[in-house]
Amino acid sequence: MSDKIQKNPRVIITQLLYSRHLNKDINLNFPNHQYKSFIKKVVNGTIERNEIITDLLKKDFNEIINFKKIELIILIIIKASIYELLYRPDTSEKIIINEYLNVAVLFSNDSNKKFLNAVLDKIAKKIRLNE
Repeated sequence: MSDKIQKNPRVIITQLLYSRHLNKDINLNFPNHQYKSFIKKVVNGTIERNEIITDLLKKDFNEIINFKKIELIILIIIKASIYELLYRPDTSEKIIINEYLNVAVLFSNDSNKKFLNAVLDKIAKKIRLNE
């Protein structure tokens, strides 16, 4: 991975959440980064609010997300995106979606990117009615 990609805060967020999903007992190490505070808030917030986020997904988006077939990395990206859409109103929904689509390109295939774009767009419209 290029240095620019490795320094992308949302790539780091996705990697940390993925590590945490694989090992619940892992002690998350947040790298020295100019956006370290942001990274910590999103990672910890996504973990702390996982039940709320999962309930929202299952209640409102069950018809478009097959929880038995979705790739774990895509689900993690969706959950981090939802956290930001709900709890980071200072960040535009377009920026959130675009940044996580860029992350998806690194970890998944093109068809998953298209699926993710459609899902995040629907989620954002439901969560952020006024933007």
